Amino acid sequence: MDQSTLVSEYYRCLDDEYETLRSILHPEFVQQRPDRSFEGRAAFVEFMRTGRPQTDTTHRVDTLLESADGLAAYGRLFDAEGDELFEFIDVFRFDGGEIRAVDTFS
Repeated sequence: MDQSTLVSEYYRCLDDEYETLRSILHPEFVQQRPDRSFEGRAAFVEFMRTGRPQTDTTHRVDTLLESADGLAAYGRLFDAEGDELFEFIDVFRFDGGEIRAVDTFS
């Protein structure tokens, strides 16, 4: 998969396809967020599955920007009723055809 396809798959799986999400993340995946960080894909996938304040959400990506060093996505998070919760920018880095790291800004 190319980088933009990996990122599209990441967002498609983020809210409910956790085994597929696990398969596209590097074993040493790291996510840095304003409120916390996750080290290792198992910790991140477990948080997405059971630790989030709201698990019935949808991530919508409005813009993808590619560079030689990675990819950035601008998007919005919506709740189950379709109300926008917040905007985000995720900056992705890759390793061996997997997502190695995501820095999230919201």
